[in-house]
Formats: sequence, C-alpha cells, structure tokens
Amino acid sequence: MPTLISRDGTTIGYDVRGSGPVIILVAGATQYRAIDHATPRLIDHLASHFTMVNFDRRGRGASTDTLPYAVAREIEDIEALIDAMGGRAGLYGMSSGAVLALEAAAALPGKVTSLFLYEPPVDVGQPTEDLWKQHGEVAALAEKGDGEGMMCHFMGAFMSPEELEAFRRSPAWPAFAAVGATIEHDYRVMAEARDGDSQPARWRDVAVPVLVVNGDSSFDFIDAGAAWVAAGVPGASRRILPGQGHDVSEEALAPVMMAFFGAN
Repeated sequence: MPTLISRDGTTIGYDVRGSGPVIILVAGATQYRAIDHATPRLIDHLASHFTMVNFDRRGRGASTDTLPYAVAREIEDIEALIDAMGGRAGLYGMSSGAVLALEAAAALPGKVTSLFLYEPPVDVGQPTEDLWKQHGEVAALAEKGDGEGMMCHFMGAFMSPEELEAFRRSPAWPAFAAVGATIEHDYRVMAEARDGDSQPARWRDVAVPVLVVNGDSSFDFIDAGAAWVAAGVPGASRRILPGQGHDVSEEALAPVMMAFFGAN
C-alpha cells in the first residue's frame, strides 16, 4: 500500500482505485481501512467513473501521528494527498470527516473542486462551551495516554453501559481501542467548527459546489445540523435520503455521489 509524508513528517497510508476525476474519502471518528468494510463497497460502485482515494487519517492504521494535534495538520494531510493525485480533487466527508472536509475546502481554494458531506454531526442545540468541555475531558485522557478510555468515552454517547461492556469483550474491540487516541482529533474538529451559535466565517469563502446529505432515519439532531452546515456555505444544496441513517448503505449513497461528482 502506498504512503506519503505530510508537511510535519507524518506518514499517511492510502490506496487508490479507479480512473477519472479524483475523489478523496475523508473518514469520520473511529473509521480506518483495516476495520471499515463499507467504504470499499462504496468504492466498488464508483471506481469505474472516478479515481477513488481512501486513506487512514493520522494516528490510525498505516498512518502515524505527530503531536501536538491541530486541525490544520489534518488539512495538510489532505493537501498532500491532493498534490500527489495531480493537484485538484473532490472530497467526500463522512460524519466528523464531513466537517474536516469542509475545513479543508475553506483552507485550500483552487485545490478542492467539490464537496459531498454526509451527516456532519452538528448538534445545534448543544452550546459551544459544552463542546469545548467535552473536548477537554477527552484531551485529559489523551494526556494520560488512555486511548481505550477515550474510545469508551466516545462510544458511551451511543451505547448503554451494558452494550459498551459487551463490545469491550468482543473480538472487534482491540481494533477500535487501538485508535482511541484519535478521538480527541474529532472532538477538536467539531469544537472548532462553531463560532458561538454561528457557522465559522471562513466557510463563507468556500466557492465550490457543495452538497450536504443526510438520511431521514438518523439521529434526531442530524437533520437540523445538516441544515445548519448548508446554511453556512454559500450556494450549498441539501439532499435527504429516505430510509437511511448514519450507517448509510452504499446502494443508496453511490448514485447520489455519481450524479453530484459527475456534474461538477
């Protein structure tokens, strides 16, 4: 599998399939190639039309990490991938990866050509100070080197204590715990994406086609969050997929991506 070196010396592992316009896939929290089986299936649908670039975000899988973390460093990772693929690319971002992809587009004018954002997990009812408080709790675990504790903290927001304990006893848990330290990255991305109750002013400088997509069967806060993100980007469009949630099926998602990226 190929690797490249980002600006701060971090190694980024990635793979490439297909031909045509370049699309870089930006993963959400916990996702990386060794455990993510859905993204390769999505690539199967698209690789005959696009050059699909799937990479491990820093600190996960084949990618190393360099401290201290900053969102700008992850944007540099995306820029290095864009440069390696010819200097221009569309971005598909999933969950917190959607927000990171949007930040990359704001920071890399002329290099990001279009943005497809699936379910940016913005809870508009959550005060910004609470986001920073949550980040501080995770950052404190990071300072102790407690990656497993960070993963438990994150998963505890979606699972009951009994479900989480069962997951921790399952064969799948070690692969998730191994990237627990990167959860702080996603909390930082989400906290920095709020300017009080408003969208960051830098998003208004994004001048490429943007489509914000969510399912109608997802978490309660997702629809309002998708609308909030779209409202912060001039000209952004929205699409709601019937019957889909945060774990969207590739059969539902691929045709929408095909139409969007094929038109831009």
